[in-house]
Amino acid sequence: MHPVRFELTAADGAARTGVAHTARGSYQTPCFMPVGTRGAIKYLSADDYERLGAEIVLGNTYHLMLRPGAETVAHFGGVGNFAAWGGLTLTDSGGFQVFSLEPKVDDDGVTFKSTYDGSSHRFTPEIAVHTQQLLGADIQMVLDVCAPLPSSDDVIRQALQRTSAWAVRSKTAHQRPDQALFGIVQGGVSETMRAESAQRTVDVGFDGYGIGGLSVGETRQEMLPALAAALAHLPADRPRYLMGVGDPASLVEAVGLGVDQFDCVMQTRIGRHGTAMTSEGKLHVKNAKFALSDEPLDATCTCDVCTRHSRGYIRHLFQVGEPTASRLLSLHNIAWTLQLMASMRTAIAAGTFDSLRSRVVAVWG
Repeated sequence: MHPVRFELTAADGAARTGVAHTARGSYQTPCFMPVGTRGAIKYLSADDYERLGAEIVLGNTYHLMLRPGAETVAHFGGVGNFAAWGGLTLTDSGGFQVFSLEPKVDDDGVTFKSTYDGSSHRFTPEIAVHTQQLLGADIQMVLDVCAPLPSSDDVIRQALQRTSAWAVRSKTAHQRPDQALFGIVQGGVSETMRAESAQRTVDVGFDGYGIGGLSVGETRQEMLPALAAALAHLPADRPRYLMGVGDPASLVEAVGLGVDQFDCVMQTRIGRHGTAMTSEGKLHVKNAKFALSDEPLDATCTCDVCTRHSRGYIRHLFQVGEPTASRLLSLHNIAWTLQLMASMRTAIAAGTFDSLRSRVVAVWG
């Protein structure tokens, strides 16, 4: 039996709601997974995740294997126990961080230098699986090759072929029956190569499927056809995960194509720098015009920040360099995104998803 069983609960066109059942618990889809890079979402704790209503949080394999080390995390019973987080966790393969460092890549794996101390490390599909088994997340991702965009067809083809070969090796290396393993589809913005990569990944057979290598510089108009080409070949009874995508317009467009789960650092990154996500678009709370504003960040948002604090107060915190400002906006942006995902689930069940999609794209597109 697969560690992840996907139960469809409603559909509106290609958009769908469901429940993904893992060995240790379930999560509703479509869902957004906040990113806890080093074992914590920046400025937040496990208590915050619970209050926000997050069901699954992403951890970063690259950072955790370098500090404090996968063996240390395993000593504490896995990344969830280490962080005292009772919900579910997913670990990325570390591939995106490795490739952003422009390492030496060969058919067997990659060699890269640590951003912490410059030490050299070797990473292969087997090492990525073993490391994530020590980290103990409920879902782990295979090591893939993420080609930068734009890239030549030859570069994208080589990345696709290595990703496919590494998928086979990852599945062979995977030994934990209580931990799901997701494959990853590559192929740049080529619909042909996306379809091929999806078919080859499905042929290996995984518990769920990630679509990687998108939202790396291409336009949304380039991304969506490539995404649709991949989704057409992914099985309906497995979760579909669009990796690294979190802007609201892309979220609703991707859900409309049949994507189930997402992750992104955008929510906390822009929050730390003074930008709030709202139903009217981005709000730059540092702006002087908000100095005397007693309005919440978003009158339609039900998060603790919006029900308690004014724009004027939060602007003041940024003006004086108070770290609480970044914390409050990070809390709000994650809560706002989780509320957006909940509204999508409601709209799909009601058969009104296209109306919601149009409204969000009108503001955020």
